[in-house]
Amino acid sequence: MTWKVPPEKIRYSREPIYCSEYTARLDGGYTRFARLYDAAVKMLPFWKTWLKQVLPHITGPRVLEASFGTGYLLCRYARRFETYGIDFNHRMVDIARRNLKKIGVRADLRQADVRALPFENSFFDSVVNTMAFSGYPSGRLAMTEFSRVLKPGGKLVLLDFDYPADRNLPGCVLVKLMEAAGDIIRDIGRLLSDNSFQYEEQEIGGFGSVHIFIAKKRSESE
Repeated sequence: MTWKVPPEKIRYSREPIYCSEYTARLDGGYTRFARLYDAAVKMLPFWKTWLKQVLPHITGPRVLEASFGTGYLLCRYARRFETYGIDFNHRMVDIARRNLKKIGVRADLRQADVRALPFENSFFDSVVNTMAFSGYPSGRLAMTEFSRVLKPGGKLVLLDFDYPADRNLPGCVLVKLMEAAGDIIRDIGRLLSDNSFQYEEQEIGGFGSVHIFIAKKRSESE
C-alpha cells in the first residue's frame, strides 16, 4: 500500500512580501557555498541524471540558460548553439566562466536578475531553467520574462520541484523539505498556461517530486 497525502494538504507556498530581502538572503548563501555547490553538482549522481534529461529538449540556434549556477549543464550543450546565460550570483558566474574555459567552450555569461532579462523581445529559440524557479521571489515576473524573450513557437525547458500527481507520501515529504529549506513551491503548470505556453510535464525523480516541463510559446495565431 502506498500512503497518499490528502488533496487538501497539497498547498503551494506563499511568495515573500519583501522580495529584495529574500533574494539577498539566497544570494548570500550561494556566495558562501559556491565552490561546494559546484562540487556537489558534479558528484551527486541523481542530480546529474535529472539535469541530463533536459538536454534532448534544447533547440537552437539561440539558447538562454537562466540561473545556470556553476555551469554544469552549460558545459554539456553550449558548443552546439549560440549560447547565453544569466545568473544573479557573481561567484556562480565566475566559476561557470572558468568551467567553460577549461573545456574550450564559449558562451555569453552575464550577472543579471531573471525579473529583468537584459535581452530584447523574441530573441531566443529556447530558454533553459533548472532547479532555480523555486528560488525566485516572483514566479509570475520570471515566467513573464521567459515568455517575453522567447520567439513565438520557442521552447521553455524547466526543471524543478512540484508535488507528485499521485500525492505519494515520500514525494510530498521531499517537496515539503525543499520548502522548509527556503524554496518556493509553485503550481508551475498554471503559471505556464497563464503565460501563453502549451506544455508537457513529466515526473523524472524524487518519488515524482522532480518535474520537467517542456513548454512551447504560442504564436499569435494559436
